[in-house]
Formats: sequence, structure tokens, C-alpha cells
Amino acid sequence: MRLLLIEDDPDLSRQMKLVLESDGYAVDTAADGEDGHFLGEAENYDAIVLDLGLPLMDGLSVLSRWRKQGIATPVLILTARDGWSEKVAGLDAGADDYVTKPFKIEEVLARVRALIRRAAGQASPDLSCGPVTLNTNSGKVTVDGLSVHLTAQEYKLLAYLMHHPEKIISRTELTEHLYDQDFDRDSNTIEVFVTRIRKKLGVQIINTIRGLGYQLVDISQQTTE
Repeated sequence: MRLLLIEDDPDLSRQMKLVLESDGYAVDTAADGEDGHFLGEAENYDAIVLDLGLPLMDGLSVLSRWRKQGIATPVLILTARDGWSEKVAGLDAGADDYVTKPFKIEEVLARVRALIRRAAGQASPDLSCGPVTLNTNSGKVTVDGLSVHLTAQEYKLLAYLMHHPEKIISRTELTEHLYDQDFDRDSNTIEVFVTRIRKKLGVQIINTIRGLGYQLVDISQQTTE
């Protein structure tokens, strides 16, 4: 999953980026509202963490412009400790959730996970497809109850597919949501990861749709004629 973090405090931004990346996210950052707004409209993100007190363009203006442009990416706003009016304004402007400063980074992680699940129409942290289950909180993947070890990138790819079951997802879309903006978008590693995941899971839940991409399917729901 790919996130955009817009925070002007360099120390806080650096700390949050490290923690978010350690939790499996690809993270782009912006230190002011203008850069943040541009990235939010130009790139595809699974969620955005947006500080309201930003230079050049404040967070509320950034959020309002996105929503007027039809950008529906889930947004978690960061507000001041006693800024209840900011919370109301942020939610009215189109924010999906908020965290009050100072905060525990674990709370941010939990809220980001929930935002991404809800945006994909998933209520539970346990995502399942046939015998395969992926827990978004623990990062544990099981097949028929038995743990399967995936590398960080393999997990990210499987998690994205499991957040979007039955949807045909192109290699380009996977690349955009698995890597930050500095990654080589022409890489063929997606195909390698899919092959590895299939081998490790030992069950066929990822179909290749020739010329289009990949599709997660529940083989237990398929019928034979």
C-alpha cells in the first residue's frame, strides 16, 4: 500500500515515515501544502496523512481542493491538541478520520489500516480468499490455518490484491501502489513476485488475465460444468 504523508515538522515527518515504512507501506512525503496538493492529485495513493498546519497552503485548503476535484483518496488529518474546531472543519471538508497531536504512532497505524480497509469495502482485519487468510493488523498470512512466510514486497502485493478481490488489476496499478515515486516504474518485478506468491501459497487464487493484469479469485466458489 502506498501513502502520502504531508507534514512540515521534519523530525516528525522523518519519524512517521520510518515507522510507516517498517509497517509495510511505501511512503511519499511533502513538507508544505502546495507540494502535498500536487502529489495528491498527480499520484495514486491508498491513503493520505495530512497535517492541517502547513506552510504555503493550509491542510484544510488542500483537502477542500482535492474533494472539489473529485479526488476520493481516504484522508487522515492531524490536528492540534485542543483544536476541536479544526476536527469539525476537517471532517466537514471531506476528511475520513483524525488524530490529535501529540499522538501515539500506533494509533496512526491502526487508523490508516482501518481507512484502507473501509475504502476497499472490507470491515474485518482478516481478509480471506478461499483457504488463504491475511490479517492486516499482524501481517500474518495463513493457508488452511498454517502460516506462510512472505517477504515484505510479496506481502504488500498479496495484501493489495486481497483488498480488491475479483478486480482485474494491471501491473502498472500494482507498481503504483507498492512503491514510492522514486521507484523504476518499468520494472518487471511484479511478475516475479506473483510467481513466488503462487508457489508459497500452494493454491491458485491469483489468475493472470492476459493483456490486462491479475485477478484474485476464490477457487472454492468456482463451479465446474
